[in-house]
This record gives sequence, C-alpha cells and structure tokens, in this order.
Amino acid sequence: MLADRRRAFAGAVEPSYLSGMSTPRAASGAPAGPGSFALSEGNANDGALVVPAGLTAPAPLVVVLHGATMGAAWSLATFTPIAQSRRFVLLAPGARGLTWDVMTYKYDYDVAFIDRALAFTFQRVAIDPARILVLGFSDGATYALGLGAANGDWIPRIAACSPGYVPRSDSPRAGASQYFVSHGRQDTVLPIERTSRVIVPALRQAGYTVRFEEFDGGHGIPPAILDAVWGWAGV
Repeated sequence: MLADRRRAFAGAVEPSYLSGMSTPRAASGAPAGPGSFALSEGNANDGALVVPAGLTAPAPLVVVLHGATMGAAWSLATFTPIAQSRRFVLLAPGARGLTWDVMTYKYDYDVAFIDRALAFTFQRVAIDPARILVLGFSDGATYALGLGAANGDWIPRIAACSPGYVPRSDSPRAGASQYFVSHGRQDTVLPIERTSRVIVPALRQAGYTVRFEEFDGGHGIPPAILDAVWGWAGV
C-alpha cells in the first residue's frame, strides 16, 4: 500500500502519495490469460492491463504514462501491438483528469490509482523485477521522472520521452533508477533547451546513469527512439 507522507511540491509541503508503491511479488489467484483487462468497470479512460499470448514467466512489464489530453486510449493504441510482438506485459493507466495530478496539484490521486493498477497487475501476472520499465511521453515523461526518484529501489529503468521537468518532492531518494531521455531538437511544445538539456545534466550530477538521445524532429517518439528504448531496457 502507498504510504501517506508529507511531500514538497512547488515550495509547499502537502500530504501526498509517492514512495511506498506496490512492488513485484508472486502472483496470487488464477493467472491472467492473454487479453486486455480493464482497470475499472465502466470507465475505459482508466486504462487497461494487456497480457499478450506466448509470455514466458516471469515476464517484463512496461508501464506507459500518456501525455496531456491523450489518455490511456493513446497508450493502448500505440503500445498494444508492440507488447504483443515483443511479448511484454503492458500496463496503461489513465490520468484522473486531462493530465497527471502533479502537473497542476501534487502527487496524490493519480499515483494512488497507479499503485492500485500495479497491485492489480502483480496479483495476476508473474513479473520479472529486473525488467520493469516506466515509459512516459510529454507530461507522462515528467511524471515518470518523479516516480523514478522516489521508487528507484524497485523501478530499475525510466524512459522519459520529451519531458518538461523533474517534479520536486521531499521524498528521500530510494535506489537508483537508470534513465533514458529522448527529445526532438525542433520540439516547439517543450523546447529542448529549457527541458531535457537542463534535466539530463542535473540527473547526472545527482549520480544517476542517463542515456540521452536527441533527434531531428518535434514533439513525439520516433520509431528509432522506441527501438533504442527496447534494446536499452531489455524488453
């Protein structure tokens, strides 16, 4: 269960949820067969767990965090075919609003929902703890950077594609996630000079291992970048 602790964001100390998330454990109950499993009843925007056919247990897990206004539908449409071909478990949660809580408030209801989605996953599928990847795009990439800092003891790899910044928190650093950061040189939504070219040196100065890939293009994730992510993460 998530710990309800006091976290600092944007200079104010507020109760929030961040560290102490559900961690991989032996799957309980009947294992999930191949298919897509809604994370809640009656609300497709909450996202789904996708279990491809032909998995070898314990399986790799990729948690995808969408960008603002994109919703879990984007994550599922983009990554379900890849999960099926590469045979990894896909967890695609949706933000409670148009974007993730910390972008407008603090770590709270969205990270609590992600925690429940992780518990849902770990109860149904045997996951390899060494092959867990949290991949975020845009606001989802920003969110992923914050999750990695507080949960690096069980999230080995974070891929942040076109992030905006690293959300602040008073959470103690836990473990040391490895980071893959990508960004388009012609990004006009989150210009690289004010974002990833600032983020990456700061992460490295803090002692993190970071692979940084710049590419010619705008705000997106080119196929070549995704291929690089899969090879780097081993999924």
